[in-house]
Amino acid sequence: MSTETTTPGQVRTASAPPVLGGLGLFTVLLGAALPLIDFFIVNVALPTIGHDLAASESVLELIVSGYGLAYAVLLVLGGRLGDLFGRRRLFLGGMAAFGLTSLACGLAPTAWTLVAARVAQGAASAAMLPQVLATIQAATSGQRRAKAMGLYGATAGLSMVAGQILGGVLVAATPLSFLFGAGTGWRSVFLVNVPVVLVGLFLAARAVPETRSQNPEPVDGPGTVLLAASLLTLLAPLTEGRSAGWPLWTWLSLAAFPFVAAAFYAVERGADRRGRTPLVPPSLFRLVSLRRGLVMIVPFSIGFSGFMFVIAVALQRGAGLGPVRAGLALAPMAVVFFFASLAGPRLVAKYGTRVVTAGAGIQAVGVGLIALAAWRSWPDLGLVELLPGAAIAGAGQALQLPVIFRIVLSEVPTVRAGVGSGVMVTTQQSALALGVATLGTLFLSLTPGLGMRDALVTTLLVQLVGVALTGLLSLRLPRTVG
Repeated sequence: MSTETTTPGQVRTASAPPVLGGLGLFTVLLGAALPLIDFFIVNVALPTIGHDLAASESVLELIVSGYGLAYAVLLVLGGRLGDLFGRRRLFLGGMAAFGLTSLACGLAPTAWTLVAARVAQGAASAAMLPQVLATIQAATSGQRRAKAMGLYGATAGLSMVAGQILGGVLVAATPLSFLFGAGTGWRSVFLVNVPVVLVGLFLAARAVPETRSQNPEPVDGPGTVLLAASLLTLLAPLTEGRSAGWPLWTWLSLAAFPFVAAAFYAVERGADRRGRTPLVPPSLFRLVSLRRGLVMIVPFSIGFSGFMFVIAVALQRGAGLGPVRAGLALAPMAVVFFFASLAGPRLVAKYGTRVVTAGAGIQAVGVGLIALAAWRSWPDLGLVELLPGAAIAGAGQALQLPVIFRIVLSEVPTVRAGVGSGVMVTTQQSALALGVATLGTLFLSLTPGLGMRDALVTTLLVQLVGVALTGLLSLRLPRTVG
């Protein structure tokens, strides 16, 4: 019988399907955590970055949005390249590039150098992250896939909260001050990635199987360009508009967005009809589970990222907390999210997707309690005051995000796992960027007139509208998850 060597010390028959073992799953989940942690870890580091590098508010915005834009724009292409050239290969290459760009961020001598390194870091994340879900889809099945998808959702949600906590601890600890001087603890939030990446590369080379589409599809050049243009015309003005004073280019860009998006859809549909392979096959959206799940990801992610940005600003600038206390104030949310997400698969097996509806209701109670705490206790707002609301909100989020991820990919064919993963993560990442742009802009715009307390409470009430929308949309989901 012929054999095929997949990794050192691991041999399987040529006809046997690839299998993602426990160590391999841990490794790809580590790769999933890194980009999401880095999206949020910078929130609490921005004040020290601005002081150390003499960066203006608009440049600080670019440090956040440059990463998010590059990440969102290239995710679908990263998924397609994994289908074409091998997902393990793209995962290894993306992780290595993520480590190098993290090193460049940590050593950046100027603010603009840091912006450039962050854009490159976002591009590296876009090569790595789609391979995680695609590998899970291709190398697991049945209950193992359900468990792996649940752990992916738990990892994603936990990473978004833990990133902010970890950022606060690293900034305050300033372990590199003896090299770079006082006030340079922000460099640690990037340099900490380097040893983690080295461990990840070692484990991935040994434990992650190679998978790819059996019928590789070439890259769709026109579709790639038009998708990138669509996302840029929407996200660039929304993320940079407020700090730049809403110049003419922001309005022209927003006006161009629907036309560019329509051109992208027309090109993709035309390619599909001619038997070519579009970047985002329109036929994917005939899958009810994918279509309705993607719609739910948008309000959920906008609310999640908007809340994380706003609470970081409010606790540091308004309540006067240092980065460690500001980060640890969200620890109850992270802890409860983790444990509640572990119970998610069993609850879904028993109650179906109504678990998502219940999660939205629980999250609404938590956000309401946070708003009440801000109203009654301001400016004495910290861990104790936020604990009940943060814990309840974390439980509600945990019952939504992992389940929605499973639903979106439940009917996607294995041969298009990379494309499906790329589309889902692009939707999530774009919504995360929109959350900072919309809720963040609302909060910062209201603060001068209302004061920070009332601006925070108002923003949280607006977030509650998004939570309610997520709950209503969940009623349209298929009752069971495949």
